[in-house]
This record gives sequence, C-alpha cells and structure tokens, in this order.
Amino acid sequence: MNDKVTQAKEKFGALIEEQLKRIEVMKQGDDWLDYSTINQIKIGLCFGDGIGEIISRHAQTVLEYVLKDEVVKGKVIFKDIPGLTIENRAAHKKAIPDDVLEEIKECHVILKGPTTTPQAGDQWPNIESANVAMRRYLDLFANVRPVKIPQEGIDWVFFRENTEGAYVLGSKGFDVDDDLSFDFKVITEPGAERIVRMAFEYAKNNGINHMTVVTKSNVVKTTDGRFSRTAFRVAKEYPEVKLEEWYIDIMTAKLLDPARRRNFRVMVMPNLYGDILTDEAAQLQGGVGTAGSANIGKRWSMFEAIHGSAPRMVKEGRAQYADPCSMIRASAMLLRHIGYSQRAKKVEMALEICGQFEKKMVITGRDTGVTGEEYTEYLLSWVDNPELESAWNQEVDKISG
Repeated sequence: MNDKVTQAKEKFGALIEEQLKRIEVMKQGDDWLDYSTINQIKIGLCFGDGIGEIISRHAQTVLEYVLKDEVVKGKVIFKDIPGLTIENRAAHKKAIPDDVLEEIKECHVILKGPTTTPQAGDQWPNIESANVAMRRYLDLFANVRPVKIPQEGIDWVFFRENTEGAYVLGSKGFDVDDDLSFDFKVITEPGAERIVRMAFEYAKNNGINHMTVVTKSNVVKTTDGRFSRTAFRVAKEYPEVKLEEWYIDIMTAKLLDPARRRNFRVMVMPNLYGDILTDEAAQLQGGVGTAGSANIGKRWSMFEAIHGSAPRMVKEGRAQYADPCSMIRASAMLLRHIGYSQRAKKVEMALEICGQFEKKMVITGRDTGVTGEEYTEYLLSWVDNPELESAWNQEVDKISG
C-alpha cells in the first residue's frame, strides 16, 4: 500500500512542477503578432486523416480563390504539411512528430483538418490528441467558436479555454492499482484570466453588454471556483458588460430553450464545458459539419472544424459526401484573423445563403445529397456574385420583418 501511495505522489508531484513552470512562462508574456507588418503570410495546410484531407482541400480551394491576387503578388503563400495522419503519429508514438511540429512553427497560421484521436481498446497506441498537443505546443489558449442562426435570432460566440481544464493532462492520468484510477483538471489564475479578458474585450469592442461564464463551481469548487472568481474579478474592469454565471448542466438545457437562448451572446468557459456546449450549438445551426473553430495564440493561430475525422464515412465509401462547411467556415475565420475581414464576410454570407436560405444544394453525407466538391462550387458561385450582399440582406430582412 505504501509503495502505491509513494509512486502516486511522485507522479502527481511531477505534474505540479510542470504546471508551475508553465505558469511562469505565461506570466512573462509575449507581444501579439501584427499581421499588417508581415511581408509574406505563410498559411500551413495540415489536413489530418479520415475525411480531413477531403474537406480541407475544399476549404483550401475557397482560400486560394479569395486570396488569388495576394498569392500572385507573393503576399500570401500556402505550405503543405503532411504527417498528421494517425498512421504517422502512431509510428512516431507522438501526438505531433517533431519534424511536423517544426514545419508548423515556420508558418504564421494553420488550417488544420480533423485528426483521429486513439481511444481505449482501439488499434492505436495511447498518444495524446493532436489538437490538444498543438494547442499546448503553440500556446493557442483561446478557442473561439461562433454560431449564427438568423431565423432564431441566435448570434453566439463561445470563448473556450484551450490549454487547461480537463484535457490538458488527458494522457497523464494513471492507475494507482487495479481498482483506482486518477485523471486531473488544471485551472491557473493567469490561464483563466487571459481567456476571460479576451471574451470581455470582444464584448466591449462589439457593443455587447451581456456575458456569461459557464462553470460547475457549486460542486467543482476548487478549479471551477477559481475560474468563476477570476471572471468576476476581471468583470470589475468592464462595467459596461454585465456578467452572470450559469452552471454547465442547466446551460446545456437553456441553449435548447427558445424563450431563453437568444438572450445569450458571449460565453466563456473551461475546456471540457466549451467542447460540449459548442457541439450542441453547432447541431442547432445545422450540424457539427457546419461549424468552424479558431484557436488563437499570441504568436500562432490554428483554424479547424469542430468535429472529428469520421473514419466510418471513409470505411463506408462516403467520404466524398462529407460536408466541407465546417472547414470553409474555419477558413473565413482565418481570413478575418490575418486582416481580410471583407473577404471573410463574403464567405460567411455565402455559407448562410447556401446553407440556411436558398438551399439549392443539400449535403447529407450520403449519395442522397451533393458531394463536397459540388457544394464548394455552389458556394463559390455566390462568393463572387455582385448580388451577394443584397441577397443576404433581403433574407435577413424577411426574418426580422
């Protein structure tokens, strides 16, 4: 018994030391990268596995189309970075092989396709999620996920902390013996503060006077309690934005409540809760295949779909019917992040016209709908349409009027 306790203490002690070092790095701080000062923006393309490569290629088509002038002038270049397949990661027994990580770090922003994460009992070694690893290696602390449903009056932006919470040590839990297992949840003061502050800045800069922090601090009193206390401390610096707290269990219900859900605008939360809520929100928007995600850090940023690699679709021969809208929406977020906000707006309006208003083509994930390539061509026909904005405004007016 004493040997088991001693070994567990040693393992836990090593984790504490690791996190204390991480806190010191966060406290030192870095300046934000200013894309307007960069002569040539390098966009890395990491397409993953499963349906990842297919839907990512469609997103690349959109990016190259709207940035064609910048590519010709050499202001933007694209770099293919292979090596994030589950086969290659398993062969190296690493979430991100060293050579792949170095190539990623040479870029300014990354467009990343879905990647397979090994599960207990499957054929792959117990390696960490590539997403979790990339967020940690590049310190992509802010996961920003917008969800819009104009017909329902829904305009949500979720700020999910990306480098802490229940995921950051997901591969470092351990079995004490045959009967006892431990995993760990980590919340730090500087980690919570920077994501909360980003959410408040977004609310203030966009004229939004209401924000929600989502926790389970009534039960998970230490870690969630710290996140909650930090949010209310920072809120004192933003008197124009009212902060309220909702618990994750009831929050999942209220996003489904037509009488309540349109009142939410900006939400900030620890990692696991953000993963749950944004999948639910995306389903309301039209499915997880419609939602993109930004992973923001001061030096690097990565943009991706919110869903997985769907190996079943590949196995069943349906990959060409996978919905590319999640990756295309992520591409629009990438465009806005590097300074092309008007082009991002065009892509987003085209996504809404094609997916929520006009619906001349439908993606079903099967041969009952169109292929991802056909849908991408349909969307691009709207991106360059001179009637795009007026058509979009007419649809919005119908809803509001």
